[in-house]
Amino acid sequence: MLKVVSLLKRKEGMSLDEFRHWALEEHPPLGQKLPGIRHYRMSVVIEDNPNFPYDAVSEFWFDSVEARAAAFATPEGKAAGEDASAHCASRVHLLTEEKIIIE
Repeated sequence: MLKVVSLLKRKEGMSLDEFRHWALEEHPPLGQKLPGIRHYRMSVVIEDNPNFPYDAVSEFWFDSVEARAAAFATPEGKAAGEDASAHCASRVHLLTEEKIIIE
């Protein structure tokens, strides 16, 4: 199973509270519509520190790299990507394979 870890930095001038509201309330309904998504998590920093390189981590699980590409090629995937671009100054996507060490 593919796990996509995305590191998100909020746009300049956006408060952490505004970003947190977007990341936890506004954006998730778009992500939930992605076809083939297995799991979806969003974590936002607790401390407002401008020196942090990122403000949030999102995690998506798909069956494969191909399933991820197909999901983001749909209108729902494009809408989610456009929304993220509108609220994030930068996004780094890491395609990973998760290995649980302690559960």
